[in-house]
Amino acid sequence: MQKRSPSILAAFTPVVAMLLLLGIGYGYFQWRSEPLLIIATIIAGLMALRIGITWDEMHDGIIEKINQGMPSILILISVGILIGTWMFSGTIPMVIFYGMQYIDAQYILIVACLGSAVIATMTGTSWGAVGTVGVAFMGIATGLGVSLPATAGAIVAGAFFGDKLSPLSDTTNLAPIAAGSSLYEHIAHMFYTTFPALAVSLVVYWFAGSSVLIDSDIATPEKMAIMLTTLEAMFDWNLSLLLPVLLVLIGAIKKWPSLPVMIGASALAFAMGIIVQGFDPKDGFTAMVKGFNVGMVQRDGFDSAAVSWEVTRLINRGGMMSMMGTCLIAFCAFAFAGIMSKSGALEVILTTLIQKVKTTGGLITTTIASCITMAVVTGSSYLSILVPGEMYRDEYKRRGLAAKNLSRTLEDSGTVMVPLVPWSMAGVYMASTLGVPVIEFAPWAVFCYVGWIFAIICGYTGFGIAKVEEAESTTVNAKEASHV
Repeated sequence: MQKRSPSILAAFTPVVAMLLLLGIGYGYFQWRSEPLLIIATIIAGLMALRIGITWDEMHDGIIEKINQGMPSILILISVGILIGTWMFSGTIPMVIFYGMQYIDAQYILIVACLGSAVIATMTGTSWGAVGTVGVAFMGIATGLGVSLPATAGAIVAGAFFGDKLSPLSDTTNLAPIAAGSSLYEHIAHMFYTTFPALAVSLVVYWFAGSSVLIDSDIATPEKMAIMLTTLEAMFDWNLSLLLPVLLVLIGAIKKWPSLPVMIGASALAFAMGIIVQGFDPKDGFTAMVKGFNVGMVQRDGFDSAAVSWEVTRLINRGGMMSMMGTCLIAFCAFAFAGIMSKSGALEVILTTLIQKVKTTGGLITTTIASCITMAVVTGSSYLSILVPGEMYRDEYKRRGLAAKNLSRTLEDSGTVMVPLVPWSMAGVYMASTLGVPVIEFAPWAVFCYVGWIFAIICGYTGFGIAKVEEAESTTVNAKEASHV
């Protein structure tokens, strides 16, 4: 059969089908999302067959997407090991223990947002920040009785702020590559939208940090005292427990590869769990795979069976197995995205969106809509950056707009919207790691949807919009200054 480009109807049919399946099946009936994604993939496959795409070509498309996503899968599994070993060593429990005593409940949302932002900026990974300090902040919030959806939203917002601005982040490097700008001009140009979005988020968290967010059933002096006493009975505290954190931060400053650093920090935490806490090495290996469990604590006078639910909820987590659900979602999403990409349906959808766009504001808005569409359809931050970047790169150039406008917009909408998609890798990871469904923390992840609103404002007002002439002049001046 001769290949042909899909019609607008054919291109949009799998997308609409997927949205209906996930919106009704997953959102309303609470059915598992994996089979729903497979059904959507079958629909996409039938559309591809109809226009002449063979199974072998679809298979190649799926493999390509899996190959692109494997670095993220490996990071994901490593984060599971990291969480399990940092629980085993007592690193995360120690942060929870002291955080519950010294952080005021009124400011926990602000502290959680800024703390996650700092770690993500230094390490270049939002997932690592959420899996380490994010887990600790959730524990602190539990002890203080603060709303967990609000805390999770603040953590996600801060983590993606840091990820977005970090020169070590894969998406921060990917966006300028896709748009044709340079890394550091891209980062500098994001200040126009990123910092105002963070400021709005912090104002929201400031006003939200009131008694309205406090669960009086949990935040009682008696329950907090029991939690603190239990944690202190389970672990020995000393500053050496922060060595795994220090290793991660040094790796970020030295720009060492993320994966070896995370494995190294996990190995260090494993050793400290044995040396400092006196745990059995066998339990340490189990924590790497299945996560830490309070039953691993074998101390005189300590009864693991009597530990309260609040404490076990904090401590029983981590391990590679905890990430397998996210990996499964990813493979299902890769199958759908691979077929849609190979059939040319994504290009048809994005081309349709750009028609009749006349103004810069309209172009920015259309780019944002395209990135969000890609995020919803594929659940991939990489695809939500790469595909629109390739599609609109020449259009921005044709209109005399500097490439850094496009790279900034890709990050304002592509990178930060993916964690708000419940079936995306990032969304499933955030929900499973923090213990709060995406639909519950999404309203509180203010930064993730305010940034692209500022991008649209910039587009229509012209504020923070660089022309090609301005970009070239800046480059020339920088070159001249370098010779002085």
